[in-house]
Amino acid sequence: MIKELDSVVLTTDLPEHGLAKDDIGTVVLVHEGGKGCTVEFMTLAGKTIAVVTLLANQIRQIAKDEIAHARHVAVAA
Repeated sequence: MIKELDSVVLTTDLPEHGLAKDDIGTVVLVHEGGKGCTVEFMTLAGKTIAVVTLLANQIRQIAKDEIAHARHVAVAA
């Protein structure tokens, strides 16, 4: 079960927020027993890209055999 402060993986593109499938975020709030979560997505330098409320099927837990991958994003000033 996903909990607050867990790192999670986005399962779908969210171009309106500058996010892509497989981006990693941090759960800041779990809603209705896990039906949804508010997740913060940040650059590796710590700048917040988006804080988005998502349904449970839009995120997943990180698997033990996965490795992070970096990509460039257009960040508003």
